[in-house]
Amino acid sequence: MSHALSLYTDSDIHFREGEDTVRNGVKSISDQNYARLKYPHWAPTWDPKHEGAFENPGPFVHHDRGYFGDPSFDRLLGGKEAKRTPITPKLGDVIEGVQLSKLTSQQKDDLALLVEQRGVVVFRDQDFKELPFDSIIEWGNYFGPLHVHATSGAPLGQSEFHITFRRGEKGEAKKTLANKLNSIGWHSDVSYELQPPGITLFGMLQTDINGGGDTQFIDMFEAYDRLSPQMQAFCETLQVLNSSAQQAEAARLFGGVQRKTEIESIHPLVIYHPVIKRKALYVNQSFSTRILGLKQEESDLLLKFLIRHTETLLDGHLRANWDENTVVLWDNRRVIHTATVDWDNEALRHAFRLTTLGNRPVGSEAEFNDWTPEKELEELKHLDEKLQMTPADYYENYGKKFAEYSKRK
Repeated sequence: MSHALSLYTDSDIHFREGEDTVRNGVKSISDQNYARLKYPHWAPTWDPKHEGAFENPGPFVHHDRGYFGDPSFDRLLGGKEAKRTPITPKLGDVIEGVQLSKLTSQQKDDLALLVEQRGVVVFRDQDFKELPFDSIIEWGNYFGPLHVHATSGAPLGQSEFHITFRRGEKGEAKKTLANKLNSIGWHSDVSYELQPPGITLFGMLQTDINGGGDTQFIDMFEAYDRLSPQMQAFCETLQVLNSSAQQAEAARLFGGVQRKTEIESIHPLVIYHPVIKRKALYVNQSFSTRILGLKQEESDLLLKFLIRHTETLLDGHLRANWDENTVVLWDNRRVIHTATVDWDNEALRHAFRLTTLGNRPVGSEAEFNDWTPEKELEELKHLDEKLQMTPADYYENYGKKFAEYSKRK
């Protein structure tokens, strides 16, 4: 088994044939685990009717709500009950006294800007899980189209929700570490999509863990800024391939359902955030497979260096801790994250993610301003050609043009 595939072998998003069950013709968690759920209508399911039933989204113009936010945040945080506490000086806030489900459109604009400015925002005492699915979907659609995950569990008939479920079974924690030294798997959610997520919401439904199970985040703005000017300039000329293939293979291995075909997308190795107007490294060990225009050994070496650099950036890092009424929002363009399995009892963990798709990753403001869905569709016609080219041919036909583009302001 490859290292990349091993990242998914203990995954809390996949069906597990032999451990889970089929209930009314639909794959779901075991009866034993189902009986422990506080919110059984949120149970993860993998409906065989959804095999290949969804399409990967095509290019679209994303209207980032952060553009319309008020940087004073008076509309969002001006109430007497609101309390804002920074987690670190550069990254992350904890907010109390603000109910996300009750926000006005203007307050949602401020929320988008706050999440983009701070990277990660933790909200306490939230009521999303008590609301009808349709109400939560309507809330999320304000920030962009909702992503349908190709392989994860979802509540029955509610494909827009991505469920993570850590089974509360004896030996589950040991199983996580059976073939690797730790539970850490840094990633940017579904970075293989043509237009990956922007604002992401993750809400806890149930956690039996008393202290522990934090979600950790690393700031990719900071990761880029730490590089030397020479390395920054070099990385800005490069593009990276992000692939869903290993995740899809894991789903097949476990007997799950694949709602969409596998997808590979070429993105800048350094992306430009159009609202914050800063650059971030866009690479992660889970989905980034090679750097275009480099020979295999060169690509492997640079990927290894950049991934190690980002994953050890513990002075550009935070841990978000959970209770059963916590919701965390983050900017998927800015941070990578990982679950933390640091308990060894039979605790159960049940949560949901609502994922809004964002802008096409671009390397510069000039590229952002020039981009259109029509141009992207034309570029997609050459995807297979690009992936089969030698480094020299790729550089001559595509890489050189991108490198010149990256120098434009």
